[in-house]
Amino acid sequence: MAKLTFHGHACVELLGDDGTRILIDPFLSDNPLADVGPDHFDRLDYLLLTHGHFDHVADAWEILRRTEATLVATFEIVSYAQTKQGVKNAHPLHIGGGWDFPFGRVKLTPAIHGGQVAGEGAEGFTTCPAGILLSIDGHRVYHAGDTALTVDMTLLKGQVDTALLPIGDNFTMGPEDAARAVEMIEPSAVIPIHYDTFDLVAQDPERFRQLVGSTADVVVISPGGSFDL
Repeated sequence: MAKLTFHGHACVELLGDDGTRILIDPFLSDNPLADVGPDHFDRLDYLLLTHGHFDHVADAWEILRRTEATLVATFEIVSYAQTKQGVKNAHPLHIGGGWDFPFGRVKLTPAIHGGQVAGEGAEGFTTCPAGILLSIDGHRVYHAGDTALTVDMTLLKGQVDTALLPIGDNFTMGPEDAARAVEMIEPSAVIPIHYDTFDLVAQDPERFRQLVGSTADVVVISPGGSFDL
């Protein structure tokens, strides 16, 4: 059984039965709520990015260089990482495309958000933001990234066991739209992310739980907490 650990904001770690270690959207050093720093990841197999904003990629380049993990992201982010950040191992994908990795499949899904890539020398790079639909140990996980509510989420119905949805509002879906997303996707469990890190995204996850009701099991995880998939 794979395990998911929440490290604050939108950063999650997945650990497979075979020891495969996957990290998504590392924002740790400058995150006031993060439970660990980038040095926590002394070994890493894959690092996945939903988009290029600072609060999702802040520690990605240093972790990738040190661990030599494989970066999985959109073509533009991979191009930036390889040409400007010295990242050695990477696999580019794009919206709607997927690939079978040794641990399972990764597919990028549409997300409605900004396309800036943050980092030194990134002025000439932009990309489409994405959600991530992945399978690990037979469990299907959807990390929505930063996104507005979109009717495309109806296409995920029947394909997701655990969904990670932003509820912070202001830059992404708020609790009401995230609850509507749960109705569209129909996951078994939903974990709220991307809230409370800053005042602009302060939210009460218990209100989100009330809005979701019996549609799915709402699992609220504090930074450092884990959930067995």
